[in-house]
Amino acid sequence: MIDVAIVGAGASGLAAAGCAARGGASVSVFDGNEKAGKKLYITGKGRCNVTNDCEPREFLSNVVGGKKFLQSCIYRFPPAYTKELLTGLGLKLKTERGNRVFPSSDKSSDVIKTLVAFAERGGAKLRLNSRVARIEKRPDGFLLILEGGERVEAKRLVLACGGKSYSSTGSRGDGFKFAASLGHTIIDPVPALVPIRLGQSVKAIEGLSLKNVSATVCGDGFSESAFGELLFTSDGASGPIILSMSSLVNRKKLDGAKLIIDLKPALGEDKLDMRILSDFEKYANKQLKNALFDLLPRSLVPYIIGYCALDADKVVNAVTKSERAKLRSAIKALTFDITGLYDVEYGIVTAGGVSLKEIDPSTMESKFVSGLYVVGEMLDADAFTGGFNIQIALSTGFAAGEAIGGPNV
Repeated sequence: MIDVAIVGAGASGLAAAGCAARGGASVSVFDGNEKAGKKLYITGKGRCNVTNDCEPREFLSNVVGGKKFLQSCIYRFPPAYTKELLTGLGLKLKTERGNRVFPSSDKSSDVIKTLVAFAERGGAKLRLNSRVARIEKRPDGFLLILEGGERVEAKRLVLACGGKSYSSTGSRGDGFKFAASLGHTIIDPVPALVPIRLGQSVKAIEGLSLKNVSATVCGDGFSESAFGELLFTSDGASGPIILSMSSLVNRKKLDGAKLIIDLKPALGEDKLDMRILSDFEKYANKQLKNALFDLLPRSLVPYIIGYCALDADKVVNAVTKSERAKLRSAIKALTFDITGLYDVEYGIVTAGGVSLKEIDPSTMESKFVSGLYVVGEMLDADAFTGGFNIQIALSTGFAAGEAIGGPNV
């Protein structure tokens, strides 16, 4: 019988393994993939935004679900702790816009190697290509039954299986099944940090990125707004501000909801009208389709003209006041119907999971299954983009590992 079995070799599992093993516990980490950290490998477009270099209070302001629950572990294991640990293990880091921390090499594989080294340094054993099929509670611990029939007994168990997004990386929701079989309540998993599907065709502007815009998602009884960058997909909208808003509305009723984009939030209606008039005077003898490039991205001009149902070939000096008003309205409130969010499979993280009411926030141990710990994306906690979710995975993993192995051993 081993002291600790950890299911999942992602950020939270490796963090827990490193902390538990350095206390002298015999630790084995089981993962069904051929390599550790498979989801970490694709995060940040392969660069791995490993944390956000901010103080705990600011960090928690970026948490969407589980803010109160996470206070203890984020203050105990803040981003500064992660940075010190990783750099101490030889990983060079750099901080970019928005306090986002990346490996200096821009290679997520370097983060994974460092976390694996942290786990193995204390003696933890990685069991790759070892998918757990079933878990049973025993009087003296837990029985893990692997695919293929191998049986492993452990005194304590850490579930670090991830959520349900990007199932190709191994996040199939197995952890939720294990937790439920051991008596835990699972809050229905929903997508977080996902694009929004739109009712109108945006194929013509697919790939268009808009910076410094304001966007609002509003529906029956709710409204969420954000300022920054968004981009259009083949059937919807994505980008930082859209992803963030998706996490705020993923449990709202989106029937009849709208996405409203202000393309020029720095300009009021009157100033925008003056700006349009100025451009119209400048290009008085040009066709409308050739007179808006100073105001809007080139690829967006035909779309806006079509949206307003205006004649693209009309000479600017013949454009009426009411037609100009339509143009102004479209620029300040480009409106789309929302048909829903992308599926949970496409979420950067999963919202929902094991109920936080049933987990000790200091140790991540189950409140009613002795020796069981739940960490990372399996918990009903999530945050905005910017390195916050990986830090949550690490902090909860550190908390569980330290509770098992003892502090600073």
